Amino acid sequence: MFLFDTHTHLDAPQFDEDREEVIARAVEAGVSKMINIGFNRETIPSTMKLAESYDYIYAAVGWHPQDAIDMKDGDLDWIASLCSHKKVVAIGEIGLDYYWDTSPKDVQHEVFRKQIGLARELNMPICIHDRDAHEDVVRILREEKANEVGGVMHSFSGSWETAKMCLNLGFHLSFGGPITFKNARVPKEVLAQTPLDRLLIETDAPYLTPHPFRGKRNESAHVKLVAEAAAEIKGLTWEELAKITYANALERFGIE
Repeated sequence: MFLFDTHTHLDAPQFDEDREEVIARAVEAGVSKMINIGFNRETIPSTMKLAESYDYIYAAVGWHPQDAIDMKDGDLDWIASLCSHKKVVAIGEIGLDYYWDTSPKDVQHEVFRKQIGLARELNMPICIHDRDAHEDVVRILREEKANEVGGVMHSFSGSWETAKMCLNLGFHLSFGGPITFKNARVPKEVLAQTPLDRLLIETDAPYLTPHPFRGKRNESAHVKLVAEAAAEIKGLTWEELAKITYANALERFGIE
């Protein structure tokens, strides 16, 4: 069975002691492809190293909104240069984060807009980080014509109204561990209404660990638990859900 973890952070320090074992467990669980996210000056090089070391690990590179204040002259050119690498399949994760007060909103907006512009210039899909900023994220995506490249709303947490606006802009919706939580009513309702051809699954490991491992370190092998939960919501077998989301990811990220 093929599973595709479309958003993971296997280079995170939480995996420093057993990274190879974590990756091996994912493969054993049926995860045949993963996209690791490089989102700042430290994680972009480590993400590229992972992508170059494993045939089945791909890379997305971009500048996270929490780190927007640290973006320097030349960093956008650096990201652009990496996008020509055969294993880089998206620009991200980029977007807005109003939960953590680490970068001023105006700086986040500027960095977000610049990266959407780069994506349009290079015809690359984008991976969106949106935390407590739904209205501004959608507005900027519209204003910057992000529909020309589309992409993925990573770990989608908005309402169905927001979801419809993102779908209309050509984006896929990706769901992770929260859909396994008993009290996660909204994500489950949104997933239930999301068209199957726009659905993706992810772990965001080492974060957002699904039930029954909630509170422990997440890892890519747990994407199977996400697939099982999504399948139950959609009235499918988990194998059917895995097959659909795998094909969606291949198409979305241009992977043969």
